[in-house]
Amino acid sequence: MKVIILCTCGLLFAIAAVAADLKKEVDLNGVWRFEIGDNPAYAGAAFDDSRWETIKAPGCWEDQGFPGYDGMAWYRKHFNVPRALREKKLYLDLGSIDDVDRTWVNGHLVNSSGRLYPEYETAYATHRLYYVPAEFLQFDAANVVAVQVYDDFESGGIVSGDLGLYSRRDLPELVVDLSGYWQFHTGDDPAWRLNETAQSGWDSLIVPLKWEVQGYPDYDGYAWYHRSVVIPAENRDTRLILALGKIDDVDEVWFNGERIGRTGHFPAAGEDIRKNDWWLQERYYTIPPERIHWGGPNLIAVRTYDAWIDGGIYDGVVGIMTRTTWLRWRRSAENSLIETLKRWFEPVE
Repeated sequence: MKVIILCTCGLLFAIAAVAADLKKEVDLNGVWRFEIGDNPAYAGAAFDDSRWETIKAPGCWEDQGFPGYDGMAWYRKHFNVPRALREKKLYLDLGSIDDVDRTWVNGHLVNSSGRLYPEYETAYATHRLYYVPAEFLQFDAANVVAVQVYDDFESGGIVSGDLGLYSRRDLPELVVDLSGYWQFHTGDDPAWRLNETAQSGWDSLIVPLKWEVQGYPDYDGYAWYHRSVVIPAENRDTRLILALGKIDDVDEVWFNGERIGRTGHFPAAGEDIRKNDWWLQERYYTIPPERIHWGGPNLIAVRTYDAWIDGGIYDGVVGIMTRTTWLRWRRSAENSLIETLKRWFEPVE
């Protein structure tokens, strides 16, 4: 007997987008440098870890000479990234970590899972798959990943998974890739949708990457992103889609001063919007062709609101693609999910 799964169109694509097609490029399984305790200097790219002990990852540290140890510890691994990977989107897969981690590449904080005391929250069941911006890597040169791990009780460490640096093979072809540095400002001012250049006092943040790991820890509230983009004139007769990945929690997007879309709603005074799934939804917005300055600068302004925990444009594809490409990519992702669901629910003979 077959099981038929019915999903809404948006939910189907949101789930499908999670199942990335990954290819391992650099193997990180095996021997890592290891030290118990805590020191912020351990995150640095130039830190000398040559006198540290070694440990195998994945694997519990209790089974490798540290029985009964609960608390903070650090892992470090040195690796080379081939120059041929420069144009690929790369992800660091650290599998399962018990319980909390913060992870750096070459001294840059790339992501974290779980929360430390006094607001402790374990993330032992979370698969660590972290996007690593090309700006953080050294190609054909030495790199180092440093992982700060906190274990609350029982087993601790980088405990399972196939560790490595992976590229994605399922990404759509983009007319313009908008990942990388954007201008960023906390607060809220309606005039910011119109500014052609960022005002003084704006910061530069990597997109997609949550703002907590880029100098704004625990910030909740309004913030704006700006990005100037030139769209080649040869796309004049093509419908274009702006992809902004996943945004935590609410967004409103302006293109050359005109609002082209939004997801979620901004809270009224005293309203609690934390119980929503907007942060899981991929953002795609049609760009009106009459608003495009072909071959010249265009301003994308993104107003966001974060209700709690992580915030910002934090994951997914960020760029401009043709509608044909978007439709093909969407269908491919949906078909992949349907095939996966069929295998899950195939009756056992």
